[in-house]
Amino acid sequence: MTPIDDRKGRIMMTSRRSLLKSGGGLGLAWVLAGNPLKAMAASGIPQNEFKAPEPFSFDILDQEAQRLARYSYEPPITPSPNVLAEIDYDQSQRIRYRTDRTVDLDGAGHYPVQFFHMNKYASDPVRISLVEGGEARELIYNQDLFEIPTGHPAEGLRAGAGFAGFRIMAEDRKTDWFAAMGASYFRSSGPYNQYGLSARGIAIDTAMSKREEFPRFTHYWLEASPEPDGPVVIYALLDGPSIAGAYRMATKRVTQPNGSYRCDMEIEARLHIRADIDRIGIAPFSSMFWYGEDSHIEPRDWRPEIHDSDGLAILTGNGERIWRPIINPPHAMTNAFSDRDPKGFGLLQRDRDFVHYLDDGIFYERRPSVWVEPLDAWGEGAVHLVELHTDTETWDNIVACWVPKEKCKAGQRRVFRYRLSWLDDIPFPATLGRTIGTWSGIGGPPGLSFNARPAATRKFVIDFAGDVFEGLGRDSGVELIVNCSRGSISGIATYPVVGQRHRWRAMFDLKEQGAEPIDLRAYLRKGDTALTETWLYQHFPASA
Repeated sequence: MTPIDDRKGRIMMTSRRSLLKSGGGLGLAWVLAGNPLKAMAASGIPQNEFKAPEPFSFDILDQEAQRLARYSYEPPITPSPNVLAEIDYDQSQRIRYRTDRTVDLDGAGHYPVQFFHMNKYASDPVRISLVEGGEARELIYNQDLFEIPTGHPAEGLRAGAGFAGFRIMAEDRKTDWFAAMGASYFRSSGPYNQYGLSARGIAIDTAMSKREEFPRFTHYWLEASPEPDGPVVIYALLDGPSIAGAYRMATKRVTQPNGSYRCDMEIEARLHIRADIDRIGIAPFSSMFWYGEDSHIEPRDWRPEIHDSDGLAILTGNGERIWRPIINPPHAMTNAFSDRDPKGFGLLQRDRDFVHYLDDGIFYERRPSVWVEPLDAWGEGAVHLVELHTDTETWDNIVACWVPKEKCKAGQRRVFRYRLSWLDDIPFPATLGRTIGTWSGIGGPPGLSFNARPAATRKFVIDFAGDVFEGLGRDSGVELIVNCSRGSISGIATYPVVGQRHRWRAMFDLKEQGAEPIDLRAYLRKGDTALTETWLYQHFPASA
């Protein structure tokens, strides 16, 4: 783990309130004459609001991305900028997609799709096409697709202007479970119908001294699987100053035995490099962490915890499982976890206890976890965790992604395949305990007055849980292995928590040295066998 203090790092501060609310129930579909696409026939959109059909396949899209990469990047042209500037958040909330214009991609009601209207904050036009039988027809923006109040600024937006994005609705058309809008961002409501962190198609020069680049999906193609219970396939054309790319994302939502949902996306990204890229982030996602159970700042809010994700999980190429609690650092930090051919990584929300958050409006305990599993060998590189300081829950301040060791050079073609899952929790082996809590406070023996405590000493407490602790007690030879990058460790102890089945506690004191961040590493062991995943942490001394 290599901490990189990047005080000049910049990350796009993505608004957490940007997606519009879901619409109401399904209206009656129009019956179309002729032989239109099945998706159009199952929608209320007249056939004349689509462009003429064109041949389409993933290979054709890849060729288009390759062609684009040969030329200089052309920024998007905002249609009717004066009109869109007047459609602020409040005005956006007054626009509703007409439910009778919902597109039923598979004709069986499994994948109803609606579209987002452009606004002040999503002013770059996105094109959207429907695919069937090797042909694609582009939908033309028309005000009749939306319920727009009389006198609303959107009445001045011309036909054919484009869309801000799209969303896939639940079969009852009352809520959505997948949405794509802005740059290359997309997200799912995950296991408990609650949006949280967002994924991106690509990250370019994140948290570097120079300005971050935000390529965007300029055109989506939506296709229902020919299989009755197959996925919806989302194709996307990526375009940016340094890169062009073709994406295929086979997306499916399934109901778990416990009643929760899981959204799986098998993604293939074919990237064509326009210009040399210093840092490319593969399978990136952005989240929010203000404070948690172990906060180094004095909370300004009454709620005990506020975060979308509470830790970074990594399954390394050699099979080691790592858990790194997320923190809200005093300044921007990037940590790089070097690896070769990683088996998985993701930002998780492990704490699912409502009492730990007490937010009965936006329910942080319901936020999805995201897990990435490479489908090919990705070679050498590192999982990057970027943490920015924040004093609010309004903006995303956390980014995680895979950064290949080999830099991207102009003219290269790079392909990455991975499965991205939005879920409650990742599968975890019964042979290991996992971290369920991290706390810290003043060091030294409990009960002493503050002035009697040792100076510059911090106590850390870690709780692990799992079936692996069955039958183990204080005399079973379980030991805590802990080390630090600077300073010294003392007061090591570990034991089963009384009255809590399969729960072990580990604690130690860290004697701080210097003002720079201190990296900590710990796990429980019995003999030569690791009993838990590896806990990593980055501590900022009080003088930092």
